[in-house]
Amino acid sequence: MNAEDLARYLREHPDFLCEHGEVFAGLTVPHPQHGGQAISLAERQLHTLRERIRQLELELAELIRFGADNDDISAKVHRLSLALLEAGSAEGVRQALTDSLQDDFAVPYVALKLWVADSVAAEADEVGEAARRQLDGLRQPYCGVPEHAEMAGWFGESGTHIRSLALMPLRRQGVCFGLLGLGSGEPERFYPGMGTLYLGRIGELVAAALARSPA
Repeated sequence: MNAEDLARYLREHPDFLCEHGEVFAGLTVPHPQHGGQAISLAERQLHTLRERIRQLELELAELIRFGADNDDISAKVHRLSLALLEAGSAEGVRQALTDSLQDDFAVPYVALKLWVADSVAAEADEVGEAARRQLDGLRQPYCGVPEHAEMAGWFGESGTHIRSLALMPLRRQGVCFGLLGLGSGEPERFYPGMGTLYLGRIGELVAAALARSPA
């Protein structure tokens, strides 16, 4: 009988070790952390259970941390929403947005560019046609390094400090009329593949606030 035969026999006869307790009690296996030390099978099972419990505790702690992080971000987005609602004009929206992103979200560089005539301070000349088409094609925020010099240029003199950025197209009734850019000097602050749920929501909030605010 080889090892596979023995394993199959034990699976097919689960009561074997119950009926032969002396066999179970006498079985020893190598310690999982100290190879030269033999321990009983029961002790090995306890060790395995402890390791599984420890892993579950680590996973639970991670879930709690993620939940706390999400609660913190949700609170910041809520405060931003209130500030945008209280803004009395498009310029007020711009100021409230910049203050919130820099103070609450610790985003050092903020760019807001608009290019539809009935939006505040139309800036079509600062965003090229190719870039506007690229933004219009985005279905979720862009995160990564500036793909070309124009992207960094949207942040004015601070553009030379941009090492990573997030770009959100601003839409009204499906038409892209501007962009919101968040810039950082940290290469890993905004990276491809990062979650963009809250970035997308912030973009939607800003677009809605601008749409309802007089210039």
